[in-house]
This record gives sequence, structure tokens and C-alpha cells, in this order.
Amino acid sequence: MCGIVGYLGKKEKTISVLIEGLKALEYRGYDSAGIAYQKENKIKITKSVGRLQNLEQKIKIENTVLGIGHTRWATHGKPSTTNSHPHQVGSITLVHNGIIENYIELKQFLEKHNYQFQTETDTEVATALIDYCYQETKNMISALKRAQKELKGSYAFAILNNEEPNILYAMKKESPLILGKTKEELFLASDPMAICAYTNNICYLKEGSILKLEPKKITLIEENETIPIWVTLDMEQTKCSKNGYDHYMLKEIYEQPDVIYNTVMPYLENNLENLHKMPNFNQYEKIQIVACGSAYHTGLVGKWMLEGVGNIPVEVEIASEYRYKKVFYDKKTLVIVVSQSGETADTLASLRKANKDNIDTLAIVNVITSTIAREAKYVLPVKAGIEIAVATTKAYLAQLALFSLITLKLMIEKKLIENEELEELLAHYQKLPIKIKKLLKELNVKELASKTYKNEDIFFLGRGIDYAICTEASLKLKEISYIHSEAYAAGELKHGTISLISKKTPVFSLVTDKEISEKTISNIKEVKARGAYSIVITTGQLDEKSDYYDDKIVIPNTHFLLQPILNIIPFQLLAYEIAKLRNCDIDKPKNLAKSVTVE
Repeated sequence: MCGIVGYLGKKEKTISVLIEGLKALEYRGYDSAGIAYQKENKIKITKSVGRLQNLEQKIKIENTVLGIGHTRWATHGKPSTTNSHPHQVGSITLVHNGIIENYIELKQFLEKHNYQFQTETDTEVATALIDYCYQETKNMISALKRAQKELKGSYAFAILNNEEPNILYAMKKESPLILGKTKEELFLASDPMAICAYTNNICYLKEGSILKLEPKKITLIEENETIPIWVTLDMEQTKCSKNGYDHYMLKEIYEQPDVIYNTVMPYLENNLENLHKMPNFNQYEKIQIVACGSAYHTGLVGKWMLEGVGNIPVEVEIASEYRYKKVFYDKKTLVIVVSQSGETADTLASLRKANKDNIDTLAIVNVITSTIAREAKYVLPVKAGIEIAVATTKAYLAQLALFSLITLKLMIEKKLIENEELEELLAHYQKLPIKIKKLLKELNVKELASKTYKNEDIFFLGRGIDYAICTEASLKLKEISYIHSEAYAAGELKHGTISLISKKTPVFSLVTDKEISEKTISNIKEVKARGAYSIVITTGQLDEKSDYYDDKIVIPNTHFLLQPILNIIPFQLLAYEIAKLRNCDIDKPKNLAKSVTVE
């Protein structure tokens, strides 16, 4: 969500490091930005609503060794210059990623001690609390420890005290915060992307960390830990450019053949050596998949795979519900959490809930150094590389591929697949990147986009696995085009939803499962009879001429376990082309953030 950058180092670099770091965090989503820096024993603050160029135009370039920066995604209070970070109260100036849950209670307490508030934010309250504790103790470490005991919720703070020149403080609880260093410089950031241009030597701060940074000196105030554990950042994971594409989303769609190859092939080499190194899934009697957004939709597909051919019961749960509900699991249950960033707050909380109850956990993540990856018992990384567009495409596809591999491993363990079928499936895996590349080359959805982009309601129909894919197709369209869209299980039409169909309403129907295709086609005929503009997406195996559709997209056939990977691609491109015709900000949709690190 919110992005944080902090810098202590060379006076001629500070402002540029802050601005360039914030630019690197734009992909996370934001609605305002600001910086604060020390100059002549004073803290100077510049803030602006909207894009970073608005902030840049207001900033005066000055020499200073210390500063903090922030991109805000509004939670408490509307986007405004007043509500944007950094916030300053008394001696304290800070930026914050997270949510302070007891801020109203704290605000009432502080108001009784003569603090007055100018904003609607929880962050200003946290700033005032730290100032109150500092005025009481006149010792910054003691003040931060005291504030830590009072604050409830999640936070990553980068903090300046105008009474302590050239010192940068930090605190962390349940929100990502990393430390970086060179010989002469120290960095703080909510994401390695913010500082990877300057250093690849980083430390992932632990829960409850309090940090004091002075020139060339780090003091970590943490129980049983005095020296940070440093790791070398994989710089390949941080490279990002559009490579000539109009948008990152389009570039990432066309990177999918390589993503599938890089994710899948390591498991298929050397007689499936790495596949056999996966956990023993046959030891479990039930699997629970927990995730949010598109990752949740991959879980719906994973459920179909694992139950349909792996013969194991699977529950798919929304993480924001799962973390608070009564959960029925035991030692024979595996909890799989799925997250692109590995920092998704609700998913992380669900993981910690299962860990606390000593339930085995497995993480499917795109960032191997993320909090979720570090805390899960088992980790299966997707090899999607950095994904800049807020609306996921290539990471979603790689997650589907990993669910297919988990299913394959389970089938082998349970002896549910014969050698001949296994060889056939492995051959399909080998051909999959080529089929994706060919599909992307031959697909032309621009005409369909031109026929549908002016509509404000679009519907998606499917049964079984096709319905699971439709949930993601619908989300992709609404995320970036702002068109209201819904995915429905085709058999539910008669139970009320068919009343939403009117003349020329676009209805996209996915028909790829031969066993139930006739049932789905019957439902398509029902919407067509009511005047819908019917578009069918099907496979070459099921392609037929008929009167129940107005337009059609034909997808290549592959093994049924891999077919969902091909099925989503036309919908990704269609969402992109529709959003482009509507002049939407495709890579940074309004109100959305790439990494949702707060509830």
C-alpha cells in the first residue's frame, strides 16, 4: 500500500534518492506524496496530492544528509495535502505504512494533554503519541518503546526528531520495512524496489524492531538480536522497463510464455527431481487454500485440479474472512497461502494463525524474500519476476502453473496416473510456453473490444473450472476499465441473475469442459434469447457453428490440467484493449494498490 523511503548519507544525493525511490514505488498505488528532510536543524516538509510530478514541481533541491519520503494510499481521511505524509507534531516527523486500530482512543487521550489535530489520519495520532512519550522521557529509544506498547494495529515508521540532527529512527510491526546499506549510506524502504538502484545489500527487519541509524552506524533495539542478518538482493528481480510496450500490463502479458517456462521447467528436469522435493502432499487429508483477489481466484482453479484429479478435499477461503473465523483443521490439514507480493496483510495474518496452531503451511509467492515466504513451513516460488502493473497477469498465470504441479505431485504419490499418461502430460508441459506464445501472436480482440467498451455492464458465464476462470476475467475487466462486470455460475441464471440481461448486454461465456458443455450452451441460449450480445470462448475441440453466439474466440487444446492457463489469456488482452479504448490509467487503476499491506 503506502510506500516509504528513508535516507542517511551524502548531502548531494538525499533529495534525488527520495524522489527516485518514490518513483520506484509508484506501482504499489498512491494518491498523494511527500518528503521531509533536515536542513539547518529544522525539518522541511513538502507534500502534494496526485502524481509524483506534482510533488517534484514543488520541491526545492537542497543539500541535506537526511530525509524521508512517502506515497500515500488513503485509508483514514480523503486524499489531500493536509492528510498526506509526512506528518509533524512537536519534535517528531514521520511517515507510516499500516493502520493504527486504536487511534481514536489514543487521540482522546492526547487531546486531554493539549494536543490538537489538523488531519483525519491515524498517522498524525501516532506522531503525536511518539512526541508525547519523547517529551515525557527526553530519550528517543525509551519514547519509541513506550509508544510501541500503546499502539495497536500495523505500522512501519520512518521517524525524524528535530532535536536530534542526522539520526533516522524506524519501528516495524506487521508492515514491511527493510534496511539497506553501502559503505557511506543507509536506507530504509517498504520495498526493495525503492533502493535497488543504490544497493543490493539489505536486511529484512523483524517484528517489533526499533532501529536507530546514525552516519555509518546502525543500532538495532530488539530482543535477542543485536546484529541484522544481511542478504544480497537479486538484482534481476528488480529490473523493470516497458521494453517498447505502451503499458507494463501489456508487456507482462507477453512475458507469460517465459514466466511459465521459468516456473515449470525446473520441476520437470532430471526425472522430476525438484518435483519430488516438494512436500509429501499425500500425508494430508484436507487442503485449505487462503488468499485475496486474483490469488484467491487461482485457489478456485487449484481446488478444481486437486479435487478433480488429486482426490483430496479442498476449501478455498478469502483471507480477510479466514483470519477471523473459527477454522476446522488438524495435523492432517495443509494450509496453502497464495500471494504475489508475499506481504498481503490478511494472507499473512492467516498464515500466522495456522502457524500458531501448529498446522503445516505452504506459501506460493513471487517474492522469495518476503515475510510470507520467510514464515511459511514450505515455500514454492513462482518465477514471474517483478510485476509492475497493479492488475496481475503473469503472476496469476504462474500461480495456476504451480497448482497444476502440486496436483501432478499428488497424483504421482497416490498412483493416480499411469506412466503413459504421465509422459503425455509432461509433453504438454513442454509445449505449453510455445502454445501461449502462439496464442498471443494470433489473438486479435481489438474488434471485440470496440464492440463492448462503451457498455457499463458486462457478464461472464461458465461452469466448473470455466466459472473459476470467469471470476478472474471479470475482476481483470473491472479493475482496469471501471466497467461493472460479474461472473456467474451458468446454472445460477434461473435463480435471479438472468433479470440483469437486456438487449445488447455483452455476455462472455467460457465453454471448455466437454462433459458439461451442453449444459453451459443451454444457458447461453437463454441469454441470447433475451437479446444479449453473446461471445463464446471455447477450444478447438468444442468449436462448432451455431446460432447461440454472435462472436467467438477459439483457444488451442492442451491437457485438461493445463487448459485453464490458456483459457485466461484472451480475457487478459480483452480487458487491456477495453481499458485502452476508455482512456483508463491501465497500470495504475484508481483506488487500487499493488501490495495490500493493511486490512
